[in-house]
Amino acid sequence: MMALVVLAMASCKTGGTEVTTDKEAALQKIAAPYVNNTVIATYSAMADQGLKLLASAQQIAEAVDKGTDYTQTMKEADTHWRAMRKHWEQSEAFLFGPVNTHAIDPHIDSWPLDFNAMNSLLNNVAQMQDIEENGVDYVRNNLGYALQGFHACEYLLFESEMKDGRPVGTGKPHAANLTKAQSIYLLGVITDLVEQACILEFAWSGDISDAKMKVLEDGDIEPWEDNYGAQMINAGKAGSTFVTFQSVAEEIVAGCVDIAGEVADLKLGNPYLSSSAEERDYIESPYSCTSTIDFADNIRSIQHAYCGGKAGDASVSDYVKSQDQDLDADVRKAIEESIAAIEAIQDFENTAKNNPAVKAAMDKVSELERILDKEVLPLLSK
Repeated sequence: MMALVVLAMASCKTGGTEVTTDKEAALQKIAAPYVNNTVIATYSAMADQGLKLLASAQQIAEAVDKGTDYTQTMKEADTHWRAMRKHWEQSEAFLFGPVNTHAIDPHIDSWPLDFNAMNSLLNNVAQMQDIEENGVDYVRNNLGYALQGFHACEYLLFESEMKDGRPVGTGKPHAANLTKAQSIYLLGVITDLVEQACILEFAWSGDISDAKMKVLEDGDIEPWEDNYGAQMINAGKAGSTFVTFQSVAEEIVAGCVDIAGEVADLKLGNPYLSSSAEERDYIESPYSCTSTIDFADNIRSIQHAYCGGKAGDASVSDYVKSQDQDLDADVRKAIEESIAAIEAIQDFENTAKNNPAVKAAMDKVSELERILDKEVLPLLSK
């Protein structure tokens, strides 16, 4: 009888989902803020900037067709690309769910860009004629991921100079000298990129603005109704892939572990340790020269996922702190130190190999990965 009374006291309901332990009740509070204020807010902002980038690409294509100057529009496109890119990089702590199951990550962010394939395409008269005639349909249906997404856009939006047989980015806006086919290719790539951003927002939220829905309708695209955010919020209910709120919290932290490992071992590690041209060129954003901004934003994606995307949000950090204050402090410190170390790197695109500043950043991010993987995840599983 006493056991039944204790069980009844431990059982509670929050938001309509029954939870049977204090731990589940605490972890349930994390789900909705994480979904709404971290994930959906990030994807929505990314798609918003995508609409602005798309408008600039349309203006560029029109200017090329009419033979009018579009130098200012190219600068605006660069600004919108950087802003959209920033939101994407701040989403990389949650590269699970729809972004994974629908292969949106490789679709829009395959890197490093195969510049040889890109130059081959740009110099292929027949293919460029097909692009000029068929626009986004050709780009969407006939080009692989290596010639789509953020980095194909980047190559055409930012200037580069040939050094040692490879293009080296300057970070400056591309001159307003695109051919008609190139402007249509740029428009096609950006249209496809924005379509994917709108699909991603819809897959998490089940709803997008009329302007974003029009992008999908214009492309004759039916968005996937994953409603992944609702699955997280309704863990344990019929239709959810999450059995418990513990599994939700573990998914959140596992996403943080994955991106920390990628930043330390691949994004920073490959160029630092490069012993081949392939590793030397393993630079994420070499033409805009924003690679370290990308890396720092990857760590900020961990910060938002762990600490909450909005001040006052219930978060994984709250739960960890309730169990182990020192561990929570260690995670927060590791996040801040990782960002600071990355931002201390100068001219990463050209000086990564054997650069002590890069090694220092690698060590800080690796330590963050270790704490999350070896201390936070085990705490959640207790």
